[in-house]
Amino acid sequence: MYWKYLKAVLRHKWFVFVECCKLGIPWRGIVHDLSKFLPSEFVPYAQYFYGPYGNEKPQWLEDQFNIAWLHHQHRNRHHWQRWVLTMDSARGSDKMQSVPMPDKFRREMLADWRGAGRVYGNADTRGWYLGNRRQISMHVETRDWIEDQLNIDF
Repeated sequence: MYWKYLKAVLRHKWFVFVECCKLGIPWRGIVHDLSKFLPSEFVPYAQYFYGPYGNEKPQWLEDQFNIAWLHHQHRNRHHWQRWVLTMDSARGSDKMQSVPMPDKFRREMLADWRGAGRVYGNADTRGWYLGNRRQISMHVETRDWIEDQLNIDF
């Protein structure tokens, strides 16, 4: 299970690196997803995706995976979730607010989507994005850039 997961991560990193080079950010491709090699992410991810549980995952594994995914989002600035601010009551609201992503991280996010699509069998990044657009919370500046890159015009 751990060997299979390691091969999947390395393959993902390779395709993201290729896409990062195309977008002019090769260093981001090299450092992309390094946190996936930390035990706090590696072990739960491997057990979740390659463990013996199939679609019937025990609750403890669901919880460990969710914590690992949250760690991953917060450790890696190319995830749009890292740029969503939960406004607390001290600020007068309990709403979410997205802030702009710096250019190198939005480029890496696009490279991540493209690379993941190639590894996991859905190379249609534009179609994937359009199918998930409503669940992705991004600042208008970030969204405009992404949609421009994907040739989406609303």
